[in-house]
Amino acid sequence: MRLKAIELLSKENRENAIACRYKNEIKSLNTEIEENGSVEPIDTKVRDGRRIYQRGLLYIMGKAFYEVYPKALLTVNFQLSNSLYCTVENMEITDEMIENVRIKMQEIIAKDIPINKVEMSKEEAEKFYEKEKTLRGKLQLDNKYKEEVSLYFCEDYYNYFYGVMPISTGYIKYYDIIKYHEGFLLRYPDKKAPDKIEKYKETKKLLNTLEEYEDIYRILDINTLYKLNKKISQGEEREVILLAEALHEKKISDIADNIVKRKGIKMVLIAGPSSSGKTTFAKRLGIQLQLNGIKPITISVDNYFVEREETPKDENGKYNFECIEAIDLDLFNDHLTKLLKGEEIPVPTFNFKTGHKEYNGQTMRIKDNEVLVIEGIHCLNDKLTASIPREQKYKVYISALTVLNIDYFNRISTTDTRLIRRIVRDNNFRGYDALHTLQTWDSVNRGEENNIYPFQEEADSMFNTSLIYEICVLKKYAMPLLAAIDNTHPEYSEVKSLYEFLKYFEDISDEFVPKNSLLREFIGGSIFEV
Repeated sequence: MRLKAIELLSKENRENAIACRYKNEIKSLNTEIEENGSVEPIDTKVRDGRRIYQRGLLYIMGKAFYEVYPKALLTVNFQLSNSLYCTVENMEITDEMIENVRIKMQEIIAKDIPINKVEMSKEEAEKFYEKEKTLRGKLQLDNKYKEEVSLYFCEDYYNYFYGVMPISTGYIKYYDIIKYHEGFLLRYPDKKAPDKIEKYKETKKLLNTLEEYEDIYRILDINTLYKLNKKISQGEEREVILLAEALHEKKISDIADNIVKRKGIKMVLIAGPSSSGKTTFAKRLGIQLQLNGIKPITISVDNYFVEREETPKDENGKYNFECIEAIDLDLFNDHLTKLLKGEEIPVPTFNFKTGHKEYNGQTMRIKDNEVLVIEGIHCLNDKLTASIPREQKYKVYISALTVLNIDYFNRISTTDTRLIRRIVRDNNFRGYDALHTLQTWDSVNRGEENNIYPFQEEADSMFNTSLIYEICVLKKYAMPLLAAIDNTHPEYSEVKSLYEFLKYFEDISDEFVPKNSLLREFIGGSIFEV
């Protein structure tokens, strides 16, 4: 006998679960499972649950627009501070519009209407799309790996979403929708407070950076995966690569020019989350600075850890190497101050095996035409360089801020892009398999949330390291690594999601990737490799 997954959960778990885990796969609560099957509830306190909640919220917003403004051409652009920034291409967004949509969303939620997944053969889907004259989910027809096309139906509204959906509209309890800039924000709870909507925290610099890149790719007509795949299938991948790389070079050049214009800059501080490409960015920025007559000198924060016995510990009693207190701030600032005065310093080398700094006779001194370049997770935090006046510092925040969407409703997660990069890099250069990378990823994310994101708006410049074509190259490296992980591992749900996601991308050979590309930091073959 088979039962729905929700029937196998206790009453308490049913109240909080938005989905479930079965054999290490994320499943809908409507999934039929053997009566003696074991299911684990998934709530919105975990990443999978939050993504499903966001998906359901987007679906309800789309249905509300469909009922109130059926001709509206909606686009889910990108994520900002527990919010999804959306625009309407063909209509002006007004306070009245947002209020009407809010009222309709609340009606839909209050009715607790079932959301049903309907699967069709590709032949059935072709007839369906010919009749309906819609693009919603149509990209599935071009996916050579998919044998079926799926859509989520709620009454007469249907849409495509990549991933599991709540089984009814009543699962979405906390949200807000507010007019914002040229669009609106669809807001959802923070993971630390899943039962309320926190006050919105402005991230103007991040928004400007995302909008700038999005505008460029919209002009180039490659703002969705469907359009990117079409260009690749038409043999235009070289043009796409050249345009993306030219954009990177222009932005790096602009940052170097801004540093030069700021008279008195003595150090450039670079920070960004894991797999943003900080190493290559720093080297390419250094080249642009040299063209302006400034020689970059690198100093590594990693050599300034406190002695092992002085290292702070986390709540589990383990050494916390990512907190700023793990850095010998007094020594680091003393050395920085002396360097900027033209004095010579002894350069320490931190021995990670013994947990102590060692001095091997290496010294450092900087000249008038030289500038310190420092890269690390704490570089945007003034506490790291407290002894140096702010006017002598230029801060750069970099991240792979993905602006390419699967389609107009399904955005590509910046975090997923970085994870794919890291899986490939860890295997190529660090000897780690994909399972190890996935097992440490949550810890990496926590470090970023505590030490990088709170300071990102302190940056003087932001650089988006994403390349519109990169996943088309990375997929051939990542897919075999993911395929080696089976469902006996808790990470399998993430593995399957990433693997299926990669199938949507057309292939691009890495032979077309320039040797100085930031992407080479992950796939190898960089001109900057020693």
